Amino acid sequence: MITPSSVPLLSLITFTPLIGALVLAFVPRNNVRLIRLGALLTSLVAFGLSLVALAAFDPAGGAASGGRAFQFLEQAEWIPAFGIRYKLGLDGISLALVVLTTTLTWISILASFRPIRDRVKEYMISFLILEVGMVGVFLALDLFLFYIFFEIVLVPMYLIIGIWGGTNRIYATIKFVLYTLVGSLLMLVGILATAFAFQSARGSWTGAFDYEQLLTAGFDPGLQMFAFATMSFAFAIKVPMFPFHTWLPDAHVEAPTAGSVILAGVLLKLGGYGFIRFAVPLYPQAAEMFAPAIIVLSLIGIIYGAVVALVQPDLKKLIAYSSVSHMGFVTLGIFIFQEQGLQGAVLQMVTHGIITAALFLCVGVIYERTHDRTIAKMGGLAAVTPVYAAVFGFFMLASLGLPGLAQFISEFLVLLGAFAYSPVVAAVATVVVVLAAAYLMWMYQRIVFGQVSDFLKGLGHHLTDISPAELLTLTPLLALTLAFGVFPGWILELLHEPVQGIIARVGEAPPIGLLP
Repeated sequence: MITPSSVPLLSLITFTPLIGALVLAFVPRNNVRLIRLGALLTSLVAFGLSLVALAAFDPAGGAASGGRAFQFLEQAEWIPAFGIRYKLGLDGISLALVVLTTTLTWISILASFRPIRDRVKEYMISFLILEVGMVGVFLALDLFLFYIFFEIVLVPMYLIIGIWGGTNRIYATIKFVLYTLVGSLLMLVGILATAFAFQSARGSWTGAFDYEQLLTAGFDPGLQMFAFATMSFAFAIKVPMFPFHTWLPDAHVEAPTAGSVILAGVLLKLGGYGFIRFAVPLYPQAAEMFAPAIIVLSLIGIIYGAVVALVQPDLKKLIAYSSVSHMGFVTLGIFIFQEQGLQGAVLQMVTHGIITAALFLCVGVIYERTHDRTIAKMGGLAAVTPVYAAVFGFFMLASLGLPGLAQFISEFLVLLGAFAYSPVVAAVATVVVVLAAAYLMWMYQRIVFGQVSDFLKGLGHHLTDISPAELLTLTPLLALTLAFGVFPGWILELLHEPVQGIIARVGEAPPIGLLP
């Protein structure tokens, strides 16, 4: 049986893609088939290891310590002079996001086999290194290590958009990097301020970057306000929260299909996870003080994203703005500080990752045939691609929150928590349910039903229905969407203990000044 001390399971999950990338570096670039299969096999190994962690994880493992116990802990001295350690750990929240990451990575690599024909070797290596950074973010329990993984993600995503993206890819990728880099540098300042405050109070650097050690310190309100503000700026950009969202539509439109899948499915979740794991538990007084402003911005983002999605002429931009709206539910659920709301926020990150990733894959299917994403040019797809139309329709209904499918549960939990916080807040957030139905169903009606458009007729035999390989990438996401919609209890069981610990952390007003 796998136990936390028997094997370095978390390190294996994190660095298996790096090992695969190093091996691929020595494969001749003209052996495209071997490169593709090697990248897929590597990502499947990481996926399998994450399932081993899921099977061995004890959902009640944190009950004895207020939901703050981490399982499969791995730690080693790294830079002892400053108390920096290599430390990885897993709780229910990080486990759910790690499995989401490893799932979407192998699906994205498989979905790239046909569209990516140039520099395949560099593309696959970039994707595997990207997986290292994403998984590392969700597992790191040292703030400096977390920052390193958070920054690693930037480089491969910059390359994926900048080399294999659309015609305006350079503008989009530079905008993405500048936004994220500015935010993450401010976060580094907050991390250093926290570590210096801890060191000054304890007289030692030991534990100054250790997340579990920092949880035992009640920082004074001034430090909390500063550190929370710097961290929150970075996480708000990554989510992205209104008004820091403007990089997202450009990045999505220019990114290749798999890039959009991983951007929407996982990268946006780094911001939400940062709020849940670091910003709120470490600085609970500041979190409560900033909460009303973040709730207002979340509500604006929820409504704004939906309204702007209504008028988008491009399929990818429409889904990108829907992400701004849906991720608003995540920040809303976090900062109402209700157990149902926080569970809904984490579940929303998972379900949004699954459903929106599938929608981008569906857009990629039709783009491969038409080389166009303009909604006005489509029409009548049901007549010529009936299987594709049915699959796309399923995920469209899931995205708008149809009962019985995954996103309904997560949004319902957030709205339930919001109602306990304020009926007015809940009422405003509920408006988006109608708007989501409007922009998604109107989009679907325009591209799927009616007469076949002249543009599609002109494609002739090139317009084929969805292929078995494309169905293979979508089938796991379809199954998960149904499973989470009908049986959400098992994932909510994973979240119960850590969510209770975070809510208790905010409820317990920490003392002013650092504990001796």
